[in-house]
Order: sequence, then structure tokens, then C-alpha cells
Amino acid sequence: MFTLSIKGKTIQFDTPVVMGIINATPDSFVTGHLHKSPSAMVEMAGKMLENGAKILDIGGQSTRPGSQRITAQEEADRVLPIIQQIHHYFPDALLSIDTYYSLVARKAIEAGAAIVNDISAGNLDEAMIQTVSSLQVPYICMHMNTTPETMQEDISYQDVVSDVFRFLEQKIAQCTQAGVQSILIDPGFGFGKTIDQNFSLLASLDAFNTLQCPMLVGLSRKSMIYKTLKNDASAALNGTSCLNTIALLKGASILRVHDVKEAFEAVTLVNEYKNAAQDKRHF
Repeated sequence: MFTLSIKGKTIQFDTPVVMGIINATPDSFVTGHLHKSPSAMVEMAGKMLENGAKILDIGGQSTRPGSQRITAQEEADRVLPIIQQIHHYFPDALLSIDTYYSLVARKAIEAGAAIVNDISAGNLDEAMIQTVSSLQVPYICMHMNTTPETMQEDISYQDVVSDVFRFLEQKIAQCTQAGVQSILIDPGFGFGKTIDQNFSLLASLDAFNTLQCPMLVGLSRKSMIYKTLKNDASAALNGTSCLNTIALLKGASILRVHDVKEAFEAVTLVNEYKNAAQDKRHF
């Protein structure tokens, strides 16, 4: 279904994959994902891999609306011990570093990570894209309105689907010109979008397939789910599975989630559905 070029090695994925979220932050909104010791996070990583995760995304910077930014060094101090420990115990696991700092990206890759996941697509650190190119690792470009501190304060688009599409199209061109070999895209659900705009993006998600890059979708327990259902993040697992299923049917290549087992089940069932739909065309 898609390939990733990692330090000169090509890895092929035949079906969509699950990316498990490991937060080294003190304010995760999901119970059980609050900052833990490196050894506890190794245990969490092992469970996620056992439940079907192909990638583990490790982050040390809170990016929820209104969050306060920490320095690159503070972020590195949070994530590097965890990356080193997980890489030691699970050397074959694909680790992603969730950062918008080029310094953290470089140190994380040196510590054992293999993918850079940047919510700003290089807009918060002008050295990021060239750094990723030099590291020869895949780069996930996400659309975000302004910054995490202000992204929900002034939400304005001519058309959210068209605007996000054009942004990602331009970033793909920029990354390609810089020599990044594997580019992935993320429409950025919840990052500077209203609930209605998030659902508009989801409804038109298949339009992003024309960009011909693997697409990561991060819907896990986000406010578009629990505010619509009038509950909270702790009760948003079923809603997450519903929207993840829609995303898979519309072409998502990677589901970024807190709950790996349920996401892996969604991938398995959608794959079976697609296979059956394909077979039906032969009659």
C-alpha cells in the first residue's frame, strides 16, 4: 500500500498501520498516558506492539490548545531516555519522534528513532526540513493553523478542505526540493479547526489521496468526538473507532491512536471488507 525510505532502506506496508502514542508530557488528556518513568513507558510500548502497533510515536511537548511551549533541550531531556530504552528492548520497532524542533529530531534519530512527525510541517523551525533530508528518514507534515498556543483563537479559512490541501501540496513540493525521500501528510484534525471544519475534512479525506503521499490521520479521543457526543475524552473510544473506520475507507495509511488494540481491529475489519468488495467486482 505504501513504502517508507529509512536511512537508505525501503520498508513496504501492504495495509494501513497503527501508530501508538507515547506521551512524555505531564498533561496528557487520556488516562493512562500521563508522564511515566522510562521503564513504565517501555512496558506500554511492549503492550502496544503486542496489540498490533507498527510505529510508536514518542513526544515530549504538549500541543493541546493553549499549551505552553518548552525549549528544545527540555523536550530532548524528556524524550531521549524513553527512545533509548524502547529502542534497546525493541530494536526492530519503528519509532517516531513527535517534535517541531530540528535539534530534538536529530538527537532522537541518533538515539534510535526512525521517523520525524512535525505538527508544524517545518513552520516552527526553518532548519527542520533540511535536517530531515540530511538524516534520510521519513517526514510527516501536518497542517496546523498558527501555533498550539493560539491555533483555536482565530480560525479562518476560505474553504478548509481546499486551504489544507494547498498547504500540504506546497509542503510536499518544498520537502521534495530539499531531498526528503519519504513524505507523509496529516490534515491536522483538531489543530486550528472547528468541529464542523474537522468533519468537513473527514468527509473529503479521499481528496487528499491525489497528493500521492501516505496519509496519517489522528482522530484519537479528540474534541470533535466527545463534544459532538456530549461526553469527554475518557468516553470517546467508541467514537474514535467509528471515525477511524471512516478514515480507513477514505484512504488513511496510518492511524495515530492512544488505543492500539481497537484501532488494529478496525484496520483488520476494513481490510476484510475491502477484499470482499474487490472480489465482488469479478461477478
